[in-house]
Order: sequence, then C-alpha cells, then structure tokens
Amino acid sequence: MSVPNGEHDMPLGGSDTGFEAVRAKERDGRARLGVGILGAGPVTQAIHLPTLARLTDRFRIVRIMDVDPAVAESVASRVGAAWSSSQEELLADPEVEVVAICSPHPFHAEQVIAACRAGKRAVLCEKPFAMSGEQASAIADVSAETGVPIIVGTMHVYDAGWRSALESAPGFTPHTIRSSILLPPNPRFEDFATEVVRPDVPPQPPADPDDADAVAARVTGGIMGLAIHNLPHVRRLLDNVDPELWRSTEVVSAEGLAPAGYLVELRAGDVTIELHAVNSENWAPDWRLVAVDDDTVLDVDFTPSYVQAGSATATVRRAGVITSIPPADHNGYEAEWRHLAELADGAEPLVARQTLIDDLVFALDIAEKSAEKARAAALERSRA
Repeated sequence: MSVPNGEHDMPLGGSDTGFEAVRAKERDGRARLGVGILGAGPVTQAIHLPTLARLTDRFRIVRIMDVDPAVAESVASRVGAAWSSSQEELLADPEVEVVAICSPHPFHAEQVIAACRAGKRAVLCEKPFAMSGEQASAIADVSAETGVPIIVGTMHVYDAGWRSALESAPGFTPHTIRSSILLPPNPRFEDFATEVVRPDVPPQPPADPDDADAVAARVTGGIMGLAIHNLPHVRRLLDNVDPELWRSTEVVSAEGLAPAGYLVELRAGDVTIELHAVNSENWAPDWRLVAVDDDTVLDVDFTPSYVQAGSATATVRRAGVITSIPPADHNGYEAEWRHLAELADGAEPLVARQTLIDDLVFALDIAEKSAEKARAAALERSRA
C-alpha cells in the first residue's frame, strides 16, 4: 500500500512483508502500532528512532513529518517510512495510530490537541507539552473529551531505577533535595548516537554571557530543557511531606552558569532544594538526584540523554541498611514507549492528567521566578 506524498510514493510501514507483519502480530496477539512523528530533529534521530528500533514487535514507523522537506525525506528513508512536510497530512494518515511530537516547544500544545482531535490512539509529546498552565488545562480537557491518552517525554518519570528507589523508601520525607546535571553539549551525544541531519541554518552570533537578558534566557532554557526531567521527582518527594507544599516553593537565589547552565536554590516549607546544571567539555557526564531525610539518603544516578543504555542505578541508605538497585535492561525512553503501547490498548496511565498539569505549572513557575532572580543579579553585577 502506498500514499501520494508530493512527487513521491513511498511504502507505509517500511520494509515489512506480509509474512513479517503476521509474525509480529502473532508474537503478542496484536498488530504493531503505526507511529507518526512530528519533527525530525536530533531528538527524533538520536533518541526515538534508536528506541523504536528495539521495539519492532510493538511499533512500526509509518510517517515522519518535518517542515524541512530534505530533513523529513532523509530521516524517513532510514526506516522506510513515508515523509511529509505537512502536519495535516500525517494526522490524516489512517496508518498513523500513535503520534510522537518532537517539534519546537511553541508548537507542542497545538499539535497535541490536533492529534487528539484526529482520533489517534495515544500521543507522546516531548517536554514541555505546553507553554502555560492554561494550554495544559486545554490539552487535558481535549484528552478527556476524546479519550486519547497523553504521555509527556520526561523520560526519568518512567525510569525503572527511579521507580524502584522510591518504592525502597516508603514514608520518605526529605528535608534536602539536590538535582545535579553535568553534561557535555548535546551534539557530543547526538553525533555518537547517529549521523544527525540538520537543516541549513546560518550560525547565530553568540550572546553576551554577561547580558542580563541572556543570563535570564540561559536559566529559563536550562530549567525547561534539563531540570524539567527531574522536577516531577522533586514534586513527588515534596508530596511525601505535604501534597500542597510544592505550591509554596520560593526561589531563594538563581544565577546562570557559562557556557550554559544554572544554579538555583529553592525553599518549600522546611525543605531545601538545589537545582544545578552545567554543560562542560569534560567527558565525565553525571546526572544525579539526591534526597536526604533524618535517617535516609536516596541517591539516583541517571544515564545521560541520548545514551541508549539501561535505566538509572540507585542507592538507598536507610537506618544503617544499604540497598543497591542495579539498572534495568531498558531506560526511561524505552519505558515511556512501552507504556504508550499499553495506553493505546486501554491501560490506565501511570501519570494522571492533573499530575501532568501540576508538573508543568511547577516547572514554569520555577523557571519564571529563577529567570527574574538571575536577571536582577546580573544587572546588579553590571552596576558594580
């Protein structure tokens, strides 16, 4: 079967033969779900395509869309999928049963709603899935109305190491939470994961690292790009203390770190929270979440983004007893896709719609307040 695609007719479902499709269906009694991807940038190329390559018993990529036709065609050719530069064409394709949204942030809310309205079976949207609490509520309303479940691509929420660590410390009420992320720039991992095809974009002049607006933008981008993966964990831990505590979180201090990063101190009641991230040329990546109460230390060591390895490892030290949690055989990216398949078949979501909204509001509030603190600090330095 083929569909018109501009001047091209390309087979849906890649290189599957009828025999292979039947064999895939027999493995679990279900046909594989057809995947459509909106946005063919580095996240699609270096994260989702390798992940889906390990899940061919559950998924088949049938169409990839990008506003740059050359990028769409090149990326789709890797998996034998149809390509398009039209969102409407992808959503109208009956072979597309689940949609992954990997486009730039400002388009996420509109595209999630459109995918729900198109009657797809499930949607995975990269973080953040909206740019405001109002957009998030609108998405939740449409999801409830259409019955289309949504996953947000904060992959650490689905990471088996994190989930096991939390289960190993029931009743844990931390007084200190630290999220620390030390990573080389993304292209290092992207280029090792795959040969990333990028559109031809003129290079932009570097921003003045001391400019107050540039500092604020660095903090906002860092929190919504990196910290957002672990802020749902921070909220889960605060829930153990008081389910409403996250709403009173205040930013004590914030600064942007060069060349890219942030250092933010938060306070929620009696709980101190530190968010720290920096891009470094050092080849010693470290992504860690540590939480401490009077007799427990929970230490979760996550694998970096773009690394197709197992889950996080964790250590829980409680009342003199040390519990070591080894990695599961798959990471959070694979776990979220596995859960997407379950949702498409009618399973209950691991993360409720209201939780998705609250997690986003929490992250947006911290990003906005931190950016203002960092801007004020930069202006004060410039006057000194």
